Amino acid sequence: MIPFFKVQGIGNDFVLIDGIANDLSRIDLPKFAKQVCNRKFGVGADGLLILCESTKSAFQMVMFNPDGTLSEMCGNGIRCIAQVIRDQGYSDETTFPCDTGAGILQLTVLEDRQVLVDLGPISFDPNQVGFEERSGPFIDSPLKVDETEWVGTAVSVGNPHIVFFVADVSSVNLSDFGPMVENHTLFPNRINVHLAQIVARDRIIQRTWERGAGLTLACGTGACAVTAAGWKTGRSDRIATVELPGGQLQIEINEAGHAIMTGPAETIFAGTWLATLPALK
Repeated sequence: MIPFFKVQGIGNDFVLIDGIANDLSRIDLPKFAKQVCNRKFGVGADGLLILCESTKSAFQMVMFNPDGTLSEMCGNGIRCIAQVIRDQGYSDETTFPCDTGAGILQLTVLEDRQVLVDLGPISFDPNQVGFEERSGPFIDSPLKVDETEWVGTAVSVGNPHIVFFVADVSSVNLSDFGPMVENHTLFPNRINVHLAQIVARDRIIQRTWERGAGLTLACGTGACAVTAAGWKTGRSDRIATVELPGGQLQIEINEAGHAIMTGPAETIFAGTWLATLPALK
């Protein structure tokens, strides 16, 4: 058995395991992620977060998708990690670094359970986005999906995203469209898929199909990608409120090209996993 926290950031929910206080070395974490994230036979979550120590920083976040695959980064997840670090008394500072698959990020815990995260530089480099072969950035470029040509912009925020600007996000069946794009041959490592609707230059509506998770109520790195794509293509400003089904995030693409995200994070409950833990062979 192992204790856990159930946490959420604007409806993007996770099971969080404290790997500082608990020895996880004998657990098959990818298999455990599949078990614990299952909404019928487990706790239910959009991902499994592991808080642990790092040789590069005071803390490290490791994230597994519900299908057991590793994710380089999670914007809503990293805010939840920051709150648990503070709540558990692991840091007296309001700003501290955390090692992630996207590098070491600076986390700042604000008042009212808000967390600001510098997610580092965004990139339109096709090698970072995860294209199989591409000589230049994929910005307002055509992508054929199920015999229909869509115009998208691909962005890396430490993990890969593609953004499609549409007149109405509710007009697209994302349950069908999302997996077709996620698994498109152009993206051998799969990709996070976003529909974005520009309401004003500082306000964007977003819907998301997440790689390895499916439809989610929110995607923090996706909100950064949407804002970056809107700014890059001249549709919106560097600073925007992004509205997702689960709530709002404040996003800024600063002069250095870094994505700055501010939003809430909450611990919902603590529990203990009593079922058999999958062991490493």
